[in-house]
Amino acid sequence: MSRAEHSTGEALVGLLESYGVDTIFGIPGVHNVEMYRALPRSKINHVLVRHEQGAGFMADGYARATGKPGVCFTITGPGLTNIMTPLGQSWSDSSPVFCISSALDITDSAQGRGRLHEMQSQLGAAQTITDLTVRAYTPQDVRDGVARAFSAFASRRPRPAYLELPLDLLKYPSGPGWTAHKTPKLPQADADQIREAATLLSNAKSPLVLLGGGAQGAGMAALAIAEKLGAPILTTTAGKGTAPGDHPLCLGYRLASASGRKLLQEADVILCAGSELSETDFWESGFHLSKGLIRIDLDPMVLARPHAAEIAILADAASALDCILAALPAADHSARRKASEKKIADILSAEPAEDDALRKMLRQVLAVIRANLPRETVIASDMTQIAYAANEIFPVYEPRTWLHPVGFGTLGFALPAGIGAKFGTPDKPVAVMIGDYGIQYTINELGTAAEHKLPLIILMWNNDALGQIRDDMVNKGIQPNAVTLINPDFQALAKAYRCNAEKPDSLKSLAEAIGRALKADGPTLIEMTPRMLNG
Repeated sequence: MSRAEHSTGEALVGLLESYGVDTIFGIPGVHNVEMYRALPRSKINHVLVRHEQGAGFMADGYARATGKPGVCFTITGPGLTNIMTPLGQSWSDSSPVFCISSALDITDSAQGRGRLHEMQSQLGAAQTITDLTVRAYTPQDVRDGVARAFSAFASRRPRPAYLELPLDLLKYPSGPGWTAHKTPKLPQADADQIREAATLLSNAKSPLVLLGGGAQGAGMAALAIAEKLGAPILTTTAGKGTAPGDHPLCLGYRLASASGRKLLQEADVILCAGSELSETDFWESGFHLSKGLIRIDLDPMVLARPHAAEIAILADAASALDCILAALPAADHSARRKASEKKIADILSAEPAEDDALRKMLRQVLAVIRANLPRETVIASDMTQIAYAANEIFPVYEPRTWLHPVGFGTLGFALPAGIGAKFGTPDKPVAVMIGDYGIQYTINELGTAAEHKLPLIILMWNNDALGQIRDDMVNKGIQPNAVTLINPDFQALAKAYRCNAEKPDSLKSLAEAIGRALKADGPTLIEMTPRMLNG
């Protein structure tokens, strides 16, 4: 609890600590220094980033890898506008990020007087990409705003929250009452709906389990249901790792491929947990599931659109799936399971024959990466050709180990998200999968990784182009333009940031480089090029 003579800015830090916050990502500035006054005597680890965009992506990566809220501090005006892109990504991908920003004085906000960092409506800007926005006017507003944010994180679809603290308020005496509130629990499924869902599944001829990012904590129950029913498992990109990618019933993410669509169309009952089933899951806005759909989600609006559910269960995926598993009657579905496993195996074995030249090349590179990274490695990926291929063909074995910017589709996500993930899961290996263009959006965060000696494995695919955009232009009959660039010397640039750097000339040397990076005392940039396959 804060003493009454402490400032509101000081008391804020103690309150965050009482809610279990152990890491904050941010940059101190003239407008938010009062938020930093108490940090030296706090147990919270503050990570100084190189840009507010990095702070937002690190908080997102921390949240995705741990399941706990990621917290970031920023300043009035440009601090907020710089962090809005990461907040948009976390909003789109249901990631619990808490952004706390300074703002102009209560008495002088948005009056057009030319104040430093002035915006017409800072709160209005934040409202476009957050689920909760609070402007505090009193110390109690700050306490209530923090309580509302953690209450939302604990009990509903996780999305970013924003708390705005005027400069003069940060200096006010805090007063008493700075203790964490008990947070509510996630909603539990209706018992009648559970029985209805179990009956529908038990009577199904060809059931299927579909897992999204909201099922990351429900993998064991989902897998047990699939095994009991002999049902295949599909995931969204955000759902990768909910079930082990090498389980014989798991096809992983194939919603955009003919094989995955065929499985969905053949299923008479689909148990879908924790996914809004969006355009960026199917990469086709007109694809709809219309029969035998059981949906479990924390968001009632998701249950209403765009796919009509036969049973719509508003509940936490983990507890709902546990209940469905318990309600399923005993039955022998061993023949169906054997048939499902064969179907999955046949799909996977047939896929390489359908590869174009690019996918064939990337499949070889990804196979080497997968073989040399431990199963538990957390991988933050970017909007880049190698990650698009990996979304489908790169198996992930554990929950919260595949972090991809799905909905908002933000370039530059992977490097800072990987840094945030490493702070959140220091005992796990963490790798970054990124392209030569995307890394330049946030390459300054190499300094953050090097400063903290994070053994981050940065796998950068360098094709000296915006490769995916170039290929899209060709496919659409557009003469490629504005898609080639002069890249920096990435090896020299990484070393300038005091990082290790390697440029393998063969797949064998790529494997060796990954092995060294896993043991390194600091980050390693591994620059991969198509020429490796000729080595």
